[in-house]
Amino acid sequence: MYYIQNLEERSYKIKKKSVQEWFSFETILEDGIIKYKNKYVKIIKILPVNFDLKSELEKKAILNSYKLFLKTCNFNIQILIQSKKQDLTSHIFKIKKVKEENPKIKELKEEYISYINEKNSENNSSIKVFYIIIEYKIDKKDVNNFNNAKRVLNDNYFKIKESLSRCGNIIYNISEKKETFEILKNFYNLER
Repeated sequence: MYYIQNLEERSYKIKKKSVQEWFSFETILEDGIIKYKNKYVKIIKILPVNFDLKSELEKKAILNSYKLFLKTCNFNIQILIQSKKQDLTSHIFKIKKVKEENPKIKELKEEYISYINEKNSENNSSIKVFYIIIEYKIDKKDVNNFNNAKRVLNDNYFKIKESLSRCGNIIYNISEKKETFEILKNFYNLER
């Protein structure tokens, strides 16, 4: 990301800002926890279930599990969605490699490849990744605030994991500094 300095003086200087300059966090600590001035934050990555492919009964069960998730979260959460365009060329290549003798299945395979090629050329294929952000507000009187924050954030992570896993989602604990940094960098497109 770039910004322009000294607009009032009409002196335009372009400077590339680091991730830390754009975000007000102080550092990324162990377990991927982000420290701000007045809080600690944890990021949880969710690979969602494809709701559209489920039967009506499964959809009801997923919605009920999601309601339970919302009731279980007696703490603040923020949900962020990242949608990325996906190149399906390698997927098409894998399908073409499969040998098939049955003419009906061959025809279906060709129709499917045609459909995927169309979506790929239109650039309409994308993957969605959800992130849930949870926080722990720092109490200035608490001398063990990081240990308490870590315990509370991890407890809340397990509550979220248990609830959302029932819906069929895959839950990832972002527990490394490098992974946390990459999520922040990718989410705000700092390479572009």
